[in-house]
Amino acid sequence: MDLSEQQTVHYCSDSGNASCFREIRATSVCVILYLISGAVVMITIAGNLVVIISISHFKQLHTPTNLLVLSLAVADLLVGAIVMPFTVIQSIETCWDFGHIFCFFYTFCLVLLTSASVNNLVLIAVDRYFALCDPFFYSSKITNNLTLLLILFSWIIALCYTVAVVYFKVNLEDAEGFNKCSNNCLFVLSPAWGLIDLMVSFLLPCFAMLCLYTRIFFVVKKHIRAIHSVTAQVGANNGKQKVASFSERKAAKTLGIVVIVFFICWVPYHICTIIDSYMDYSVPSLLMYIFSWLIYINSGMNPIIYALFYPWFKKSSKLIITLKICSHASSLINLFSESH
Repeated sequence: MDLSEQQTVHYCSDSGNASCFREIRATSVCVILYLISGAVVMITIAGNLVVIISISHFKQLHTPTNLLVLSLAVADLLVGAIVMPFTVIQSIETCWDFGHIFCFFYTFCLVLLTSASVNNLVLIAVDRYFALCDPFFYSSKITNNLTLLLILFSWIIALCYTVAVVYFKVNLEDAEGFNKCSNNCLFVLSPAWGLIDLMVSFLLPCFAMLCLYTRIFFVVKKHIRAIHSVTAQVGANNGKQKVASFSERKAAKTLGIVVIVFFICWVPYHICTIIDSYMDYSVPSLLMYIFSWLIYINSGMNPIIYALFYPWFKKSSKLIITLKICSHASSLINLFSESH
């Protein structure tokens, strides 16, 4: 009986006990998992690519807010193109077959891109705060050039933080209870660095975004009451002002939904990571994979949110798919209706 059980054990490599166990799944199960995962990856790449092309091509979309959305889409696109495909393979095959060097590159990109996404979301919240709470300052001081500098600075911060986190990554040989097999590529932090990472990359940014959007919420309510109170006195000459105010509120609402989705996708992973580090890494790997995939799915959700709430995204997507952006002066096409 013992001999037959040993014969059913499969390893990721020929190094025997030093290698990770390979979980054998039915071919039909693997095919279904690859199809579902492949669809998620393709949606993430295609959706964010449409956002990038739209904002880059159409001059009407060259605004500070959209430049921040563009930066976020670049980070999400790279997550879909670089991180997610290899996560799919490792999750389904339960082995890492790409070597230690590529594991380091994969880990580095994972931390960098997720950090950049968080930084971009904070900048978007700050942008919406000034646009709605201090519109005179926003219109005179917040320019495209300033926004590009802030985006560059946020990516530099993400890069520096990534270098620090990867450099101080816990030595897996010292982590009791952790799977020390040779065919694994899991990013594990010590309890101390796990707490630092939780504070820097999640709690502090989330606290800042919650404060900013709470303030935005009350300002929007105040604006709505003021608009209702003077509706009867407003003439046709103020139509453009009302449209602009509505546009700002709608942008705040849409980007607020982006932040809420971010919370929903990220909270389970960070809670599980902290618990795992204080339980000698005994949390089931399947649970960690599920919560990790929630983070990756978040990268594909943002374009879907834009499609639901931004009419310009729908129109630009149609122009891109039909290749009408290749026509002369297509960058000057008006993407906004008068109701925008």
